[in-house]
Amino acid sequence: MWVGIACAATSFATTRARAEALLVIEADSGRVLYAQNAGQAWYPASVTKLMTAYVTLRAVKEGRLSLDTPLTVSPNAVAQSPVKMGFAVGTVVTVDNALKMLMVKSANDMAVVLAEGVAGSIENFAGEMNANARQLGMIQSSFVNPNGLPADDQVSSARDLAILARALIRELPEYDYYWHLPGIRMGKMVRWNYNTLIGRYPGADGMKTGFICASGFNLVASATRNGRRLIAVVLGAPSSAARALKAAQLLERGFNTNSGPSWLMPPFGTVESVQPIAAAPPNLRDEMCGGHRKRPASEDEDDLVANNNPESPYAVFLASLHPGKAKGAAPLQEKGEPVLVYTGTKPPAPGAQTATESKPEKPEKKKAAAVKPTAKDKDDASPTSAATSRAAPKAKPKSPAAKDGAKDAANDGGSATAAASGDGTAPKPKAKKPAPQPPPMVVTPAADQSSQAK
Repeated sequence: MWVGIACAATSFATTRARAEALLVIEADSGRVLYAQNAGQAWYPASVTKLMTAYVTLRAVKEGRLSLDTPLTVSPNAVAQSPVKMGFAVGTVVTVDNALKMLMVKSANDMAVVLAEGVAGSIENFAGEMNANARQLGMIQSSFVNPNGLPADDQVSSARDLAILARALIRELPEYDYYWHLPGIRMGKMVRWNYNTLIGRYPGADGMKTGFICASGFNLVASATRNGRRLIAVVLGAPSSAARALKAAQLLERGFNTNSGPSWLMPPFGTVESVQPIAAAPPNLRDEMCGGHRKRPASEDEDDLVANNNPESPYAVFLASLHPGKAKGAAPLQEKGEPVLVYTGTKPPAPGAQTATESKPEKPEKKKAAAVKPTAKDKDDASPTSAATSRAAPKAKPKSPAAKDGAKDAANDGGSATAAASGDGTAPKPKAKKPAPQPPPMVVTPAADQSSQAK
C-alpha cells in the first residue's frame, strides 16, 4: 500500500512547490515520528470544531449539561455562513445531535448552538476554548469563534492541533464515537463525512477536516493498527484529495516506524517539544481562491475526480487502499449506515421525515411545476436551506460573517452552489436512497479551488 500512496502523493507533489505543515505522532506517548513546519502558525478553519467538541464534552463530563440537553437555535446561529443545517430560529436540537451534525457535516450553525448552550454566548465560549488551550499547552492557539470561519485571530498550528487531538483521544475515550461517524441521515437528507479516509484507509478512526481560502485544505486524521494509534496533521494542502493522500502517507510512514531501539528512532522528541516558528500564519487566499481557478474548490470533490479519471492521483490512492496490504489493521469495511439525527428531543417515527425538512419540500415541488424552472435553477437560487427559507422568506441583511461566508463559499463547503446543496435540505425527488457504501464525494482537481479568507 505504501508504494501506491507514495506514487500518488509524488504525482501531486510535481504540480506544486510550496510550504505546508505536516506532523505525525503516537497518540499514547506523544512521540513525534515526522514533522515539517509543525510549529508554524496556521489558520485552522473547521478543524477548530475539534476544540468546540472538546469544550462541549468537558462540560458534559463535568455535569454542566448532558447529551440529551435540548438547545435552541438562535438568530445568531441562523446568521452563520454555510455550510450549515439551516434550521429556523427556535428549533430545538439536543447536544448529541448537534455534535453529530458538527463533526460530520461541519455545520457552522451547530457550532454556535453548542457554544451558546455551553457558555451563553460565542464570546464566553471562545474564552473557554482559549482557557482549555492554555491548559493543554497549545501555546500557539487563539480562538474567537467556535466554527473556524475566517478571522485574523483564529490561529493554531500542527503542533497544537496534534496536542488537542491527543487530549480528545486520551481524556474522552467514551466519546470516541463522534470522531469517526460515517455520515448522518435526516429524513431523506444524507451527508457523508468529509474525511475520506474513514471507511477506506485501513484502521482510520478520526477526526476532522477544514477549509477556508486562507488556510488551504486541512485535516487531523487518526488511525489504529495492532493497538497503536497515530495522529496525522496536514495543513495547507491544495485540495481535499491531496489532503487525504498526504495524511495517508504520513500515517504509513508512522506505522512503518517501529518501536525498536531509540537510536533507530527519528530525533523529533515529543509533540510538546516542537518549537514554535516566529512567523505569522501564511495566507493562501490568492493561491487557493484567486481568479486563476477554473471553478471554486469543494470539500466533497474526491470521488468525482476518481470516477471521471481512473488514472488520477486520487484514484490511484483509492485503488491502493486494500486491507490485505495493511498488516495489523482491522479489516476494511464500507463506511456503514449514516446515523440518524433529528430536531426536537425525541427521534421521529421510523420512516418519518422531520418537520423542518418535510414541510417546505412539497410547496417547492409545486412551485417548480408551476413556473417551470429546473431543479438546478431552484438550488442555485437559494444558498440557504429550505428550513431557513421557510422561517425567513425575505432575504436577510448580510451580516459581516454572512458576507464573508457567501464570498468565501463557506468553511468546508466550497462554492455557493455546493453550500446550497449541503445545508440540510432534502435531495431532489429523483434521488435514490443512499446505499450503505460510500457515495461519490466531489473532489476538486488541483486546478480547482474556492473561497476566500481574511
